[in-house]
Amino acid sequence: MPKMSDTMEEGVITTWLKKEGDIVKAGDILAEVETDKATMELEAYESGVLRYIGAKEQVAVPINTVIAIIGDPDEDITALLKEVPNSPKQEPQNPVETVTITSSNSVLSTPELSSLPASTPRLLASPLAKRMAQEKGYSLENIQGTGERGRIIKRDLENALVAISPSRERLPGSTLPPIVHQEAYEDVSISKMRSVIAKRLTESKLHIPHFYLTISVAMDQAVAVRPSINAYASVKISFNDIIIKAAAMAIRQHPAINVAWLQDKIRYNKHIHIGVAVAVDEGLVVPVLHFVDNKSLAHIAAEVKKLSQKAHNQQLRPKELEGSTFTLSNLGMLGIESFTAIVNPPAACILAIGEIKQTPIIKNGVVAPGYTMKATLSCDHRVVDGAVGASFLQTFKELLEDPNKMLV
Repeated sequence: MPKMSDTMEEGVITTWLKKEGDIVKAGDILAEVETDKATMELEAYESGVLRYIGAKEQVAVPINTVIAIIGDPDEDITALLKEVPNSPKQEPQNPVETVTITSSNSVLSTPELSSLPASTPRLLASPLAKRMAQEKGYSLENIQGTGERGRIIKRDLENALVAISPSRERLPGSTLPPIVHQEAYEDVSISKMRSVIAKRLTESKLHIPHFYLTISVAMDQAVAVRPSINAYASVKISFNDIIIKAAAMAIRQHPAINVAWLQDKIRYNKHIHIGVAVAVDEGLVVPVLHFVDNKSLAHIAAEVKKLSQKAHNQQLRPKELEGSTFTLSNLGMLGIESFTAIVNPPAACILAIGEIKQTPIIKNGVVAPGYTMKATLSCDHRVVDGAVGASFLQTFKELLEDPNKMLV
């Protein structure tokens, strides 16, 4: 089991894509592995025949443990097998206990996507697509994948479900949903990602002395200039891209914000790597934009879109999740006015962005409509002082209120 991230201690084989006896080439995808950060593809390092599979699906395996053996067809692997620890007592990591409610109402089956049979052939599909199909009771056999090598991804399944939705018939009788006088619940074991999220956020809140600074930003000029930027840019620029650029330039002017607490020393980072929080079905991932201050808005926009798509398809590589020196989380697109985020170590600060909304503003003694946005900076008080955080926010505000300054 290779170490696929800097914090990985164990991995879970979610799906074996090869079976014993298969011929494999170096670079072939052997399996999909769930780590503490994402589900990643495990490539074969050597060519040969897959002689032995030692790790069961959905079972946690420590790093550096033998999970498979690749060799020549007639090679004697007896000595190797003796070194592999037996694991008959291991239990699946994610058993699901479900309380089922039965109802007399029946739902007509859909011809386009058949219900899952008792056993389905192995398909090239992402773990998320497989789980969604299982939850909704559909087969992936008739879906054309658009991912790498025809891999079925979440978007393919969603498109198929949208295509069949008009053909669904209503339940007979009343248009109101039936009332079922029975309590129900579903207990699902904690995934590796959710477990790590819980552990790290708890440690951050317990051990890092947080303080919070909130500032209101007038976004009128940013709102006005964005259409002209997009008319020229080769990729669509979002407000989030402009905010990331402003944050990077403000960090450059206030390097004391770009630090990390390392117990016995403080690290002052000379480079600016911004982690951007992305919500996925399994939890939260923070892909990292490297050297953001040196990139144009178009570069930032293209990279954010690419990393976000890879995050939702569970295709992020370890290097794309490591090295952040500052974190940004934006819930404005969900209508959240403001919020406080938890510091994501080793970065000492995280900037929480709220909604850009039109509100009455007093300008030169006259009430007029204007666009405003609230931003809240969460800081590790061990390394960042209030005045440092306030100065950063002031520069951040100035850059967004006059975007022309970002051209300097």
